Amino acid sequence: MAPRLELQSLFESLTEHVYFQPPTNIIVQFPCIIYERDGGKLEHAGNKMYLHTKQYQVTVIDRDPDSVLPDQVIELPLCKFNSFYTADNLNHHVFTLFF
Repeated sequence: MAPRLELQSLFESLTEHVYFQPPTNIIVQFPCIIYERDGGKLEHAGNKMYLHTKQYQVTVIDRDPDSVLPDQVIELPLCKFNSFYTADNLNHHVFTLFF
């Protein structure tokens, strides 16, 4: 299975509503995880690339300010919390994840 599809399955095990780079016309249901590509990490040795890890920006959106979903996401390996903000009465937790 492709790594992004593995990540999709992993997120779907946490919540029912998972969106990869959703278009603006989609109706998003909450709570949800929205994620998108956001660069990557390259390691070189001997003038050759030997490791490339894709980086994703992951946003957990929920009406509940005490949701456990952000706690579940932060427990993923190579995940880092970036920021929190509210918009339209929704709580947004933003993470960086290497996968």
